Amino acid sequence: MKNSDLATTLHGLLAPGRGVLAADESFPTIGKRFKSLDIPSTEESRRAYRELLFTTPGLHADGISGVILFDETIRQRTAAGVPFPAFLDRQGMIPGIKVDKGTAALPFFDGEKFTQGLDGLREQLAEYRDLGARFTKWRAVLAIGEQTPSDVAIEANARALALFAALSQEAGLVPLVEPEILMAGDHTIERCEEVTRTVLTGVFAALIEHRVDLQSLVLKTGMILPGSDHAPPAGPDEIAAATLRCFRRVVPATVPGIVFLSGGQGDEEATQRLDAICRAAADAPWKLSFSFGRALQAPAMAAWGGHAVNVPAAQAALKRRARYNSLAVQGKYSVDLETNAAA
Repeated sequence: MKNSDLATTLHGLLAPGRGVLAADESFPTIGKRFKSLDIPSTEESRRAYRELLFTTPGLHADGISGVILFDETIRQRTAAGVPFPAFLDRQGMIPGIKVDKGTAALPFFDGEKFTQGLDGLREQLAEYRDLGARFTKWRAVLAIGEQTPSDVAIEANARALALFAALSQEAGLVPLVEPEILMAGDHTIERCEEVTRTVLTGVFAALIEHRVDLQSLVLKTGMILPGSDHAPPAGPDEIAAATLRCFRRVVPATVPGIVFLSGGQGDEEATQRLDAICRAAADAPWKLSFSFGRALQAPAMAAWGGHAVNVPAAQAALKRRARYNSLAVQGKYSVDLETNAAA
């Protein structure tokens, strides 16, 4: 492990006012999003779309510190022939890579999942590093129900996250450890806080047992939210209070940063909630930021629609969302910005 390399990457990823663009959608996920806009999902259409994102002028200045790539994408090039990781690096954005292989059903535990991809991961990490990646991401998925997540599901996913993180650090790559608590359901915000506290306790116990350096990783997780089917919804201040209370209880102060996933939230509500959390976290021991996928990309993808003539409009939409989230990280966002932009 090269601690100096990890420290340099962490410093860049957690730069003030900047966050991470998650552009690591799997084939099924990006295919579904393209289909909803009548865009064919081909290797070239996916390449063109990712190039649209990465070549957005001034994206780094507008708030993007790093980009998570997918296996196909890290091997692709711009139309001018520059490998995507090299292009991003030249623009000041750190290239990263999703390394898990998706989820599978956990045997004998209905509705619960574990994440695959540990077989051959050491060799794969060396390849990704040679291709230009400087950080990695592994996503675990846990659903909230009356009896879920089970202790078995929590432990299985925590162990996988810990092994992933250890192998990444061994390879000189910063791991983004992502235990995602799904929003689906009618659970209360209190139930989400309880489950998140239990899950994160298990994850950090496993990380420590596997001798992972907590100072050389980033936690990627969700905000504390009521279920998507719960009524009434929680306000930004309530979400901020619950999120920070939960993290203060279970996330070690040695962890340098926490980045939030958007997890099915709308782009504007994710930004508003991020702003509320960051405003309330002045004395937090960790740097707080974002690692959004759809909440950054949705307006850009819709504006593009698969047509090259729409690239400037799509890039303007991406810049706008990046800038708004940069302001939110600094506690300077206002919903009036959205209203004025729409006028």
